[in-house]
Amino acid sequence: MSVTVQQLSEHFSSLTGRKPDGVWSAPGRVNLIGEHTDYNEGFVLPFAIDRRTRAAVGLRSDGIIRVTSTFDDTPVEIPLSDLDAARAAGKITGWSAYPLGVAWALGQHGADLTTVAGVDIIIDSTVPVGAGLSSSAAIESSVALALNDLWSLGFSREKLAKVGQMAENDVVGAPTGIMDQSASLLGAPDSAVFLDCRSLDATVVPLRLTNAELSILVMDTRVSHSHATGGYSERRASCEAGASAMGTSSLRDVSVADLDRAREILDDVTFRRVRHVVTENQRVLDTVRALNDQGPLAIGALLDASHVSMRDDFEISIPELDLAVETAREHGAIGARMTGGGFGGAAIALVPHARVSEVEGAVKEAFAARGFTEPVTFTVTPSQGAERNTAATPEA
Repeated sequence: MSVTVQQLSEHFSSLTGRKPDGVWSAPGRVNLIGEHTDYNEGFVLPFAIDRRTRAAVGLRSDGIIRVTSTFDDTPVEIPLSDLDAARAAGKITGWSAYPLGVAWALGQHGADLTTVAGVDIIIDSTVPVGAGLSSSAAIESSVALALNDLWSLGFSREKLAKVGQMAENDVVGAPTGIMDQSASLLGAPDSAVFLDCRSLDATVVPLRLTNAELSILVMDTRVSHSHATGGYSERRASCEAGASAMGTSSLRDVSVADLDRAREILDDVTFRRVRHVVTENQRVLDTVRALNDQGPLAIGALLDASHVSMRDDFEISIPELDLAVETAREHGAIGARMTGGGFGGAAIALVPHARVSEVEGAVKEAFAARGFTEPVTFTVTPSQGAERNTAATPEA
């Protein structure tokens, strides 16, 4: 169960004997469309959600970073000056790798970890773990924003997104792109973040879901996944091999018109991996155009096509995700797709407000009929990105 900002501040005081210098929070994200395009320097369209991670942080005078959480009260502490050696030795492990990795990555981006103050960090989160909603980026972004403020680094949010990505790549060991951190840091209410993962240019795109009386329903299969395991890495390697064979450094430079040539020179598996990324990039551009010109009711077919591509070409779906998507469409969803890295996690459906309960019930019945674990379903609201809270802020 989540705690309020005030309760987290009080918890910090009970553990450290002093008040925190502040509480910072950052949201998880749902990717509306654009999957596995980010590390291919392509386009993505995520949005920040109303499930957040909070970090109560207080400065200390001994140069030590000490982290704990409401979900694991075992403290992990290390001198900031030792982080680089600990990372090199593979000694930063478990969930603490996220906040410790952020501190290390800030050092790699110019913070002098031998002179900045030590910190106590206590973390609480309402972002489900393993559901593809980027609980990891929520931790990274809340901690990065807090340390940026307390250490007076003056880094931009775009730079903090790079810090979070470096922490995830080089400390956690997950070869993810920069989408999750960008959504968590740059999100805005009732809007998505259109991100060019090559230039890192970001544009806020109004979703206008409220006016269209639409909800975004998350259907968490409760099949846990991990980006640090093999399937994700294999897909990334296939993309790199495909780009190389096509004579370019990135699939961003391969267009839909190039796919006939790609089919001739690539083996079948690599071709299908490439085709997913190339067509997914185009679907993101088409979705942004449709949102701007026609509104959210016009994007259903693009969401559906994205799922088919991930299921058949990228082969990262699982039977539970396929069933959630198919059932949601059969019961009134405008469009539906799996979201996140794949091999588990969640699917999303764009559903008229009036039919949310029907879709939720149908999905749970379908899972029961197949003998699958009961899914967890809930709606998410596109929300504000990372921010500093006050103790008086009510729970969001």
